[in-house]
Amino acid sequence: AATSGAAFNGPAALADVAAELAEKDAEREETIKHILEMEEQGYDMTAYKLDYGLITEEEADAIEAEKAKEKGVFVAEAIWTRYQPARNIINRLISYGRIGQIRQICATLSHGVMHLPRITRPELCGGTLLDIGLYPLNFVRMVCDNPIEKIESQCVLSDEGVDISETISLTLEGGILATIRSSVCCEGFNTASVEGTEGSIVIDNTNNPDLIRIYSKGGRLQEEITVPENITGYEYEFQACKEAMEKGLVEPPQMPHSETLFLMELMDSLRRDWGVRYPMD
Repeated sequence: AATSGAAFNGPAALADVAAELAEKDAEREETIKHILEMEEQGYDMTAYKLDYGLITEEEADAIEAEKAKEKGVFVAEAIWTRYQPARNIINRLISYGRIGQIRQICATLSHGVMHLPRITRPELCGGTLLDIGLYPLNFVRMVCDNPIEKIESQCVLSDEGVDISETISLTLEGGILATIRSSVCCEGFNTASVEGTEGSIVIDNTNNPDLIRIYSKGGRLQEEITVPENITGYEYEFQACKEAMEKGLVEPPQMPHSETLFLMELMDSLRRDWGVRYPMD
């Protein structure tokens, strides 16, 4: 796996493992091994999606806060949506009471990418959930991290046995219903919405928002907010990591280790329900 160091105003370097993980199983395993070796050597790092399908219990320990504190190493999951400015804009609108109490959250993300081997092959941890579906899941958790009271889901499996389309329904504490749809075999509108007792917030792109609209009761448009332009969208996670390291933290507040592990466990449980298994499971 390709890695690079970026020196900041501190003793350690930020090693970025943000490139798409290799298509071959051996290389993917080597990526995880490399992450662990870099942590052992005292490198701070970010890791792209932390290769959800291949992380074992032993490897998961590497991103737990206690181990990071013991080593004095900063470890962060480089999932770009967690660090983008749109997240703060949406959360501020909710906290200001612009839409009242949240009652429903909807997030969709679908792209026709069945031609990619990493999507279709079980040995590459293929399927929708680990490649695309994790973004709508993260959107829901960014908006509301209330405990999950009930999970219902459906999925369509490919001939190879990986999930290619799915709908996930989460009943959250406080009477909130979250609905997630994602697919790798069709193109979707890829929008998201947060619906409350006094109005709603509609986001034009679940994965990389450009425009946020606020509607009042009756569907009347109240305001449009243009998200600040970015270079690639990835610069925000680097800035967040830089700021966290300068404060002596071992994890970014935007994506703590506990949240990474929570989502990994949630997605593992969904895969078990669907019968999606990889050779390394």
